[in-house]
Formats: sequence, C-alpha cells, structure tokens
Amino acid sequence: MATRTKRAGEDRLIKKYPNRRLYDTQTSTYVTLADIKGLVMTNESFKVVDAKTDEDLTRNILLQIILEEEAGGAPVFSTQMLSQIIRFYGNSMQGLMGNYLEKTMQSFVDIHNKLGDQTKGLGAGSTPEAWSQMLNLQNPLMQGLMGNYMEQSKDLFVKMQEHMQSSHNMFGSFPFTPQPSKTEKE
Repeated sequence: MATRTKRAGEDRLIKKYPNRRLYDTQTSTYVTLADIKGLVMTNESFKVVDAKTDEDLTRNILLQIILEEEAGGAPVFSTQMLSQIIRFYGNSMQGLMGNYLEKTMQSFVDIHNKLGDQTKGLGAGSTPEAWSQMLNLQNPLMQGLMGNYMEQSKDLFVKMQEHMQSSHNMFGSFPFTPQPSKTEKE
C-alpha cells in the first residue's frame, strides 16, 4: 500500500478494514484504539473511514474508546446520566440537548485550561498526579466551584427556556422548572 502524505489543514486518515483492523495512512501502520485515543489526547485532527465504502466511522470509534474507558473502572457517566441521555433520543429536544451538552463540556474544558494556565508557574504542579493531589486537598473548594458552575449552567438553561416560552410560546415543559435564586430565597 502506498503511503499517503497528510496535507496542511487535512484530517489524518485512518481506514477501518473488514477484519476490524485500523490502518493509519499517514504512517502506513496498523493502529489500535489506544493509538486513536493518543491522537485525541494530543488534539490531532483525524477521520476514520470504512476502507471499502468510505463511510465516516469516526463517531463509532470515539464511542468505542469511551466504552472501553467507562469499563476501565473509573467511569465518568453514572447509570442515571446515561439513562437520561438515552431518553433524549427521538425526543423533539434531541438536537438542543446535544448542543447544550457540547457547550457545557466546552465551558468545563475552558475552566480546566484556565486553572492549568494559572498553575503553570508551579513547575511539577501541572502533572495529572499533582492535579489529583490538589483536588483531594481542595475537595470542598473544588466541589463549591463546580457546584457554582453547575448552578450557573442550570440557570442559563432555565433562562433560555423562559425566553423561548415567552417569545414563541410553542414549547411545553422542559426538564427543569425555575427555582428561586439564593437572593430570592432570603
């Protein structure tokens, strides 16, 4: 097989063959899901396609990686959260839910990056082990920070719901009902 050179601005191409093997056309080698995870971790842009049909399989491969990670013993998703996500499939809110989760995840990543930037001057303080120790030591602080973030996220969603209901009056109930803010409770 001929080696394929990646052009600037082009995704790295991974081909999936019927024997379930993944072939990296840039390096002319077979790769594993762990190798694909490595591409994700380094923010390398790639695309996985079926070798015969050219069907885009990138999402399927990413879901496989998530499945392996979730089975690895320290899951990110609780059973309740997965059940709630499944309930949105086929729901009229499916598109909104995907967009909302994507924006929420991006906000979380932005917060993580900002915290990372603030700790760069600490030297070894930016390793995953150091982060883990800091989070354990600062657990109440981090829980408070994340609790405030989640509360703001929920408030934003409720405000979006109210705006859509008042401007178009075409949406029924959403999963959240507005609750009085802390200042209204006092």
